[in-house]
Amino acid sequence: MTTVTLGHLDETVQQASAAAVARVLEAYELEIEYVVAPRAEMIEHMRRGDVDLFVSAWLPEVDAAFLAPELGMEAFGQLYRPVFGWGVPEAAATGVTSVAGLAATDCPVSREIVTPASLLDRVRQVVAAYNLTEAGYTIAARPDAEAHDHAAHVLEASLPEIIPAWQPSFVHYGQKLLALDDPKGSYGAEQDARILLRSAIRGDMDSDLIDELDELTLGNKVVSALDHAMRFEGMSAEDAAEAWQRGKLLPR
Repeated sequence: MTTVTLGHLDETVQQASAAAVARVLEAYELEIEYVVAPRAEMIEHMRRGDVDLFVSAWLPEVDAAFLAPELGMEAFGQLYRPVFGWGVPEAAATGVTSVAGLAATDCPVSREIVTPASLLDRVRQVVAAYNLTEAGYTIAARPDAEAHDHAAHVLEASLPEIIPAWQPSFVHYGQKLLALDDPKGSYGAEQDARILLRSAIRGDMDSDLIDELDELTLGNKVVSALDHAMRFEGMSAEDAAEAWQRGKLLPR
């Protein structure tokens, strides 16, 4: 086997983690052909056998559809642990440490929650769990790219606003975001970011390569740094992955 098709979703976090996996594949002298698509289209690629490896599926919940039997994919490894949550800029010094405290009448946090459209349902779930609509909170769903730019501005200016986001993400780089506790468990369960392998080619893959990928751990901190490097330092996914591999990505 000399060529591998490597699939990932068209999101920077996924692109970054795929680039890190690609470094391992290249060490085994494999040529890589990328398949990049949104979730619905990726399912069709898998159905047609277009994807040998996929990085990464968030399981057991978010990407459960990728493990439908007819797609012929199997999961292994654990690259990082995605978890959804809300935070506020630590430098804003709001004094709020929990979602439960947002409903207080003297809470200094902005009542408008700007969220990426892709997270709207999860944000609504948290708002409902804590009756935040009754406390005056409104949700402003924006296209993901626009919402990410807004979150970057909120962090840079230390504004007292809620930032809903998955971790890993650029918003978690540099420990500028204070995570809000969720005593009611409304954020949802932590996920495992796993590699998917097309079962039909397992016998053609180098067993040492599969073992190495199975043991590869990036972690949320590294993936957040990769995302940050791509968004704000002008790095390509490949450059960011190389910087990580050389130990030059994370702050000392």
